[in-house]
Amino acid sequence: MRSTDQQTATPADTDAQIPAEHEVPETLALAGEFDPVTREQWRELVAGVLRKAGREDLPDPVEDALSRTVATGVRVAPLYTAEDAGDLPSAVGVPGVAPFVRGARAGVAPESGAPAGWDIRQRHAHPDVAVTKEAIAADLENGVTSLWLVLGEGAIPVGSLGEVLDGVLLDLAPVTVQGGAPAAEAFLSLVEGRTDLAPGSSLGLDPLGVHAAGGQAQDLSGLADVARRAAAHAGLRTVVVDATVFHDAGASAVEELGCSIAAGVAYLRALTESSPARPGLSVDEAFGQLEFRYAASADQFTTIAGLRAARRLWDRVGEESGASPEARAQRQHAVTSSVMTTKRDPWVNLLRTTVAGFAAGVGGADVVTVQPFDAALGLPDAFSRRIARNTQSLLVEEGHLARVLDPAGGSWYVESLTDSLAGAAWDLFTEIERAGGLPAALDSGLVRDRIGAAWDARAKRLATRKDPVTGVSEFPNLAEKLPSREPAAEVLPTGGLPRVRAAQEFEELRDAADAAGQRPTVYLATIGPIARHTARASFAGNLFQAGGLGTPSGDGAAGFAEAATTVACICGTDKDYTSSAAGLAAELEAAGANQVWLAGKPDLGIDGVDGYVFAGCDALATLRRVHDELLGQNGHFGPEGGQA
Repeated sequence: MRSTDQQTATPADTDAQIPAEHEVPETLALAGEFDPVTREQWRELVAGVLRKAGREDLPDPVEDALSRTVATGVRVAPLYTAEDAGDLPSAVGVPGVAPFVRGARAGVAPESGAPAGWDIRQRHAHPDVAVTKEAIAADLENGVTSLWLVLGEGAIPVGSLGEVLDGVLLDLAPVTVQGGAPAAEAFLSLVEGRTDLAPGSSLGLDPLGVHAAGGQAQDLSGLADVARRAAAHAGLRTVVVDATVFHDAGASAVEELGCSIAAGVAYLRALTESSPARPGLSVDEAFGQLEFRYAASADQFTTIAGLRAARRLWDRVGEESGASPEARAQRQHAVTSSVMTTKRDPWVNLLRTTVAGFAAGVGGADVVTVQPFDAALGLPDAFSRRIARNTQSLLVEEGHLARVLDPAGGSWYVESLTDSLAGAAWDLFTEIERAGGLPAALDSGLVRDRIGAAWDARAKRLATRKDPVTGVSEFPNLAEKLPSREPAAEVLPTGGLPRVRAAQEFEELRDAADAAGQRPTVYLATIGPIARHTARASFAGNLFQAGGLGTPSGDGAAGFAEAATTVACICGTDKDYTSSAAGLAAELEAAGANQVWLAGKPDLGIDGVDGYVFAGCDALATLRRVHDELLGQNGHFGPEGGQA
């Protein structure tokens, strides 16, 4: 208890008691007590570290040794400073204001007036109407705010759209349909005369996407007529520029952005073209009829910068077209990438889609769809749909991600990457325009060739595992039990752009090994004590298991016969190799090995070795050689395809 004569200290008394060294200055210079560091000093330190790691021939500037490619012609550096902002546009605007780099909305959603955030959209394509109705009800009751319905063969029957949407409050939940003219007509007929539709619904027409996927030219002349009918319903859009068709074919962010802008311009021409019998829309009306759909990948910064760049590019198109600033804001729907999704170890997709959903939200997408983790296996079940929607709910509600607009804005790295992607994509867009526009570029093969070159470059990084796929090309689990899913309808490309997945070629090898009955194996012949060989044995085991191959091990050739294989890999240290690898290779060959690999660099030059496995080697080529030996042409492990 305080005595009655104790007095309370005044602020002045308190300040007087603060030691001088603890006084807070009026201005605080961060790192002010440290000497300034120049980029050249940093480069010298980097060069020293690289030389210690064995790099003698260093590029100039040295940071090029640490940079990496994220899209065609776009590389990211290991360091960004204020110097990198010097050549960037002096004004990227503010959220909700042209050029919309920092976002199409400011504070509240422009169409609904709801608090800032994004529309959580779930995709439905199950052909069983009862199953789809139940799934839609569960989604709308548990956080989903809009629906994406795929109609047509193998998906929701077009004639059942009314039944599927029975009970859905269309004045509260926007709906986007996909399925071409039949789906659009079914939705228009269903809502004919209504003007209370929730803002954000769309007919989902994308004839150029159909052209790209199937190779057959499409007629755009009737778009304006459909758009006029759609305009009679509040907020109903007509066209979705679905850039995921380019992404799914292997495009990098540059091709995806460039082709999407070219598609948007082609649609603007079709919507605004007038004739005495068929008047077109105004430029502002045409802009209001378009929504853009982009892929969001686990490369979070490229996704963030790509969405920002797309808005800047579309604003530039609007400026050149004479559209009002308010009409030029691009409406974006981001969907987690199908290319990054794996069939093997599918639960890792939960992590990939979380990162991609995060990037889509931070990048300023108006609508986000997180694909269920089992999407590559078939039709998702109730659990995977629940996790997909809850991923977004967690980001918005618990992560408070929607409370800050453009949180990446001002980052020297993100601003520089945004500028680089926008510049490279604009160059491709203008190249497509010079070729006659997107339809002509699709027919001539220009788009296919550009996307093919981008995918070839990435395929090399995937094959060498410089772009690793966790759970597939790295850290595979041969004992996994995959969940069973109903097959989803898949329309295979028949003359248009292909569809690819990053894990596909490794997964095909896994499938072949699993189908062999008895799992084919590669014997790891270790040299010396475990402390010396464990690093390379673990590396080699990881590589061969990526092809579905078992990797029993033993001391030297002692366990080779028991492994029942014709392929072995020697694992040890460089010093051990010098003294005993050649002899061990001969011993393994005498025991029946037709292929002897060695875990180490080719410059070791060990006699009797057929190949080397090391960080950066072509893992796919290695695995195919081993598969050819063990499985042969008939794909069976045994006397006809290998050794029983």
